[in-house]
Amino acid sequence: MPKLKTHRGAAKRFRRTSTGYKHKRTGKNHLQTKKSQQRKRQLRGFKEVSPGDTSKLDTMLPYDAR
Repeated sequence: MPKLKTHRGAAKRFRRTSTGYKHKRTGKNHLQTKKSQQRKRQLRGFKEVSPGDTSKLDTMLPYDAR
């Protein structure tokens, strides 16, 4: 059986954890003057991917993601 290709767009956006995947939160790149400090503070860090989407990521990332 041939090797599977990794979806390069997904590999740049998601990281595999022991229980699933995590991704960076959106909304921190531009137009930050209209956003409150609390909103920007809550956008820090990473968030877990919902369990319904992990099966899709398993097919896109057959090997380790990052």
